Amino acid sequence: MELIELSVAKRERTGKGAARKLRAANAIPGIVYGAKKEPVMVSVDVTTFDKVIRENGTTGLFFDLNIEGTGKSVMLKELQMDPFGLRYQHIDFHEIDMDAAVSIVVPVETEGVSAGVKEGGMLQIIRRELEVICKPKYAPESVKLDISELQIGDAIHVENIDLGPEIEIPFDTNFTVVTIVPPDTSSDEDEIEDDAEMGEVAEAAAETEEAAE
Repeated sequence: MELIELSVAKRERTGKGAARKLRAANAIPGIVYGAKKEPVMVSVDVTTFDKVIRENGTTGLFFDLNIEGTGKSVMLKELQMDPFGLRYQHIDFHEIDMDAAVSIVVPVETEGVSAGVKEGGMLQIIRRELEVICKPKYAPESVKLDISELQIGDAIHVENIDLGPEIEIPFDTNFTVVTIVPPDTSSDEDEIEDDAEMGEVAEAAAETEEAAE
């Protein structure tokens, strides 16, 4: 896990009007929460932050936050966007203890080509993200699953995933993460049904003609 360096500025004014002015000035209003500490209001340069998001995504991000000369280790807790998902509206950072476990959400990635897929099956990713609990230094960028041995009908459940002793995946039920399903035969079945219906119509028409004669 890498701490991303990010410099932010303190802000004194709060409220919707002040937030609109910040956004108009190409900045994002934000806040840094800390355990048993007063929140710190900050502003983040849009261009700088957007570059971070483009390179790293939005899940499981940890920052070495420089607040006008004061450093803080924080994680991205919440990122609010406008209704169209085009502009950043607000950022919540949460100060962390590097020696304490935190809960983060990371993406699921598959590795290899399933044996079942080679035979015509289809890969279904049921859970594209998983929650993990660990110290920040052990936080994975993603949960990588080797699917190369999976046959049609096989699945990887959450209890099958071992990320090592330092990382826990919390769960109450043993849910499916990925599975290989049989080929989609619905189109072939539809064609068979259509052919049968056409045959029935033709037979009915022939019977009608014979009765008329």
